[in-house]
Amino acid sequence: MGICFSIEDKSNLSVSDSNAKPKPQGSVGHESAAPIVSINIKDLREGVGYSNVDSFTYEELRLATKHFRPDFILGEGGFGVVYKGVIDHGVRSGYKTTEVAIKELNREGFQGDREWLTEVNYLGQFSHPNLVKLIGYCCEDEHRLLVYEYMASGSLEKHLFRRVGSTLTWSKRMKIALHAARGLAFLHGAERPIIYRDFKTSNILLDEDFNAKLSDFGLAKDGPMGDQTHVSTRVMGTYGYAAPEYVMTGHLTARSDVYGFGVVLLEMLIGRRALDKSRPSREHNLVEWARPLLNHNKKLLKILDPKLEGQYSSKTALKVAHLAYQCLSQNPKGRPLMSQVVEILDNFQSREENEEDQILQTGGSSSITLYEVPKGSSNDTPT
Repeated sequence: MGICFSIEDKSNLSVSDSNAKPKPQGSVGHESAAPIVSINIKDLREGVGYSNVDSFTYEELRLATKHFRPDFILGEGGFGVVYKGVIDHGVRSGYKTTEVAIKELNREGFQGDREWLTEVNYLGQFSHPNLVKLIGYCCEDEHRLLVYEYMASGSLEKHLFRRVGSTLTWSKRMKIALHAARGLAFLHGAERPIIYRDFKTSNILLDEDFNAKLSDFGLAKDGPMGDQTHVSTRVMGTYGYAAPEYVMTGHLTARSDVYGFGVVLLEMLIGRRALDKSRPSREHNLVEWARPLLNHNKKLLKILDPKLEGQYSSKTALKVAHLAYQCLSQNPKGRPLMSQVVEILDNFQSREENEEDQILQTGGSSSITLYEVPKGSSNDTPT
């Protein structure tokens, strides 16, 4: 069922499902000791927040963005507008000068409030090198803003699909893939697994050294617990990245995120968007067109991003392609866990590739087993 909230009293809005069970208390992963709790808008207005997240006034954030100057805009979408800002002693006395990204949500409707609160609740408690840091928020009158760490290199989308100028090297793409996988694996490994639900290139942000972090947690959702095999929810996300079984049934599992990861990994390999209507009709949908070619070595090497030529060994490229193939399996249980994806990508990073590609010399197709499905696995829930 969908998200429920009170229309009469918006101040008591909290993130919950009408059929949800109470969240267990405890720590989230090994890098965050915060208990799993849920704070609502009334709490935030009364000053009850998270100790590691600052509460800002609207006036302070106006000062930080020079009154929301148009030339400070970093991007915008259905959620609202993101501005670059600086918080220093001129904004708040004694504050260490900090570059930030400030997202101001649209004021229309309750959907924005729900997604805004979801971000505060998740990012206010989680801490991981591959999740963007929430520095603070503003919950004043009708104003809803979020203050994040500033990611100097912008989104993966901006770099991957840039038409002119520098392009992402193979090594940078593999580094970004590994970091993003670690972020998802952390969420899936929480005491109550968290499903990100909107994994795509525009939500992967890069710092000045091209370290990657997941951003925009507005659609994140608690995953199945105990003997649950899935959670049922209204289908939300981005077309082209959403797992087919989720689109068809509304059944959400951690392996829905794995599918989205496979789409992004495929985009990084091929250098094309998940959906591109400017291509010939049979190539509009990247997964439908490219996935059948990932298991055919010669065909695969012909469709890899030409900008990467000479930057990788064919053996490594084939293995990464087979990983993408597994992540994009139509059968959710045929996809690896994100923890397994991290292990595979980590091995690619640390292992020297010196030998000639013997697979390509066979001239045929092959199936490389990159992971093993745990024996006796009866559901989709990561362990």
